[in-house]
Amino acid sequence: MTRQPELARRLDTSDAVVIGLGSMIGAGVFAAFGPAARAAGAGLLIGLGLAAVIAYCNATSSAQLAAVYPTSGGTYIYGRERLGPWWGFIAGWGFVIGKTASCAAMALTVAAYTAPGAPVWVQRAIAVAAVAMLTALNYRGVTKTAMLARILLGCTLIALTAVVVGIVAGKHDAAQLSGAWWTGSVYGVLQSAGLMFFAFAGYARIATMGEEVRDPARTIPRAITIALAIAVVLYAVVGVSALLAVGPHRLARAAAPLAEAVRAAGHPALVPVISAGAALASMGALLALIAGLGRTMLAMARHRDLPGWLAAVHPEHRVPHHAEIAIGVVVCALVSLVDLRGVIGFSSFGVLIYYAIANAAAVTLRRRRVVNFCGLAGCLALVATLPWESAAAGLAVFAVGVAGRAVLRAARR
Repeated sequence: MTRQPELARRLDTSDAVVIGLGSMIGAGVFAAFGPAARAAGAGLLIGLGLAAVIAYCNATSSAQLAAVYPTSGGTYIYGRERLGPWWGFIAGWGFVIGKTASCAAMALTVAAYTAPGAPVWVQRAIAVAAVAMLTALNYRGVTKTAMLARILLGCTLIALTAVVVGIVAGKHDAAQLSGAWWTGSVYGVLQSAGLMFFAFAGYARIATMGEEVRDPARTIPRAITIALAIAVVLYAVVGVSALLAVGPHRLARAAAPLAEAVRAAGHPALVPVISAGAALASMGALLALIAGLGRTMLAMARHRDLPGWLAAVHPEHRVPHHAEIAIGVVVCALVSLVDLRGVIGFSSFGVLIYYAIANAAAVTLRRRRVVNFCGLAGCLALVATLPWESAAAGLAVFAVGVAGRAVLRAARR
């Protein structure tokens, strides 16, 4: 059998950091504070802190494993190598299904912010165009992906800076922040942590691209740590600012939390800036999602957990072009038929299972086992606090994947 060419190592530390940040600082920063405030009130900041600690444990485990297995696939590979093929499959399947739904959600979010109030068919057409454009760009090579990721991330950071400056310079009330820490319950705070975790999950994209990073044993741990630290600080600053402007109750009711915050601060002229920032952030997250999904599908196809033709690597651009085209087609079909903007809980379920397996795999390395065990326990605790609808949908999807793999394995035997 002719060996497929491998992916090219073209990314340095700054490229990897940008791709990770582009995944984390997506539509979540513009949307996740509302559901988190409904769950925990101002205690969402405690939830944010818990999510950050668990994300740090997960990032440490991912970095340890990526240094040992510097290839595409992320936790799919780590689970296979350290725990067995079934655990690797469960991780990979959860990532592919959950993040495919997230791709559709990001594309629809781009359309909603680009053409607010437009007919549904117009928004769906814009979403399809966004997916097609970003898929084509990813097809041209990972350096093109990193270049656009830098541009989109820069625009998003400008929009978020405008939010914070507008609130600080406008109307705000410190009592909004100090007077209602426990308007929710302990369970609500934990649920807000599970929802906010959705915002931090992007650093997985750095590990899934391990085959394209220069000096991966050094670059991947550094890039994950830097990207996560920047994202935590940014989310904390934005969360505090939003609470200062509108308080937890009004934040919980807002469909667009940051837009509501700048209106309350007396700067409605900034709302278009927020809308543009949200659209660009969603495009950045969608760009990184397509890239990460392609690499995970490549790894799964190499091990026959997905059709073998998805393992093809373009001889010139050195990208998993069949996998990325397949993702583009599926996501375009989804955004044409259904509305998946409400998948934060479902995506969090899949990602938390994915990282639970990463932590369990890292335990077997016997290096930083306390951190690994804390990450594993944290992921399972957050899964238990997610809305039951999200957990039920996640369990159903995992059951379908496990049953399908069992049938295929039996047929091959």
